[in-house]
Amino acid sequence: MLEAFALMNTGTPPIRDIPKKSDKEKRSRKASKEVRRQQLIEATIDSLAKRGYSDTTMADVADGAKLSRGIVNFHFESKEKLLIATLQYMYDEYAAHWRAALDKAGEDPASRLQALVAADFDRAVCNRRKLAAWCAFWGEAKSRPTYQALSGARDKAYQGTIVELCTLLKAEAGYDYDPEPIALALSTMLEGLWLRLMIGADDVSRETALAGANAFLATAFPRHFARAGTGRDATEP
Repeated sequence: MLEAFALMNTGTPPIRDIPKKSDKEKRSRKASKEVRRQQLIEATIDSLAKRGYSDTTMADVADGAKLSRGIVNFHFESKEKLLIATLQYMYDEYAAHWRAALDKAGEDPASRLQALVAADFDRAVCNRRKLAAWCAFWGEAKSRPTYQALSGARDKAYQGTIVELCTLLKAEAGYDYDPEPIALALSTMLEGLWLRLMIGADDVSRETALAGANAFLATAFPRHFARAGTGRDATEP
């Protein structure tokens, strides 16, 4: 009756309250979207490790994630966008890992540098699957400016941290070296050890790679790090 009266007087139907999605429903939909994106990124890492860069397809990723190919297209639109998102994720994961190691190590520069090196050989980031995916991206970086820009910014932050720590150790102990070349040598050695782990060299495991990296620390910074067998993990300056 009231609705009819309102229609006669205004010429328009009454406005009814339209049910709104609850915050819980919105959060659930957002979570589901993020879960699917993560599934697709993990499946991309799997495919890169198994097939390499060129042979990875959107169909492979969909099958690996056990999702429809339409879902892949909905979230990423193209293989290139999917790969960029995967590379972004891997860099973010790696950065979060080494930054967490630094935070846990405290303020002492020697402890921080040792933690940074050890973090590179933690199974969470240093395993055959992820190393193979990294190498797949590295092989494409030279010809893809987007990859270069993405990796350059993050590598700069990591390298800057190593230079800073080498500078602090020099100031503490009076070492006769230029911090930047020493930092470059250290980071290059770490990358080389990753490469040897990826190709499956018989004489290299995560444990022996870490031992080699620690031997470098003991050689470059003898007043801060002990050589294997001395019974000390780090020395006082």
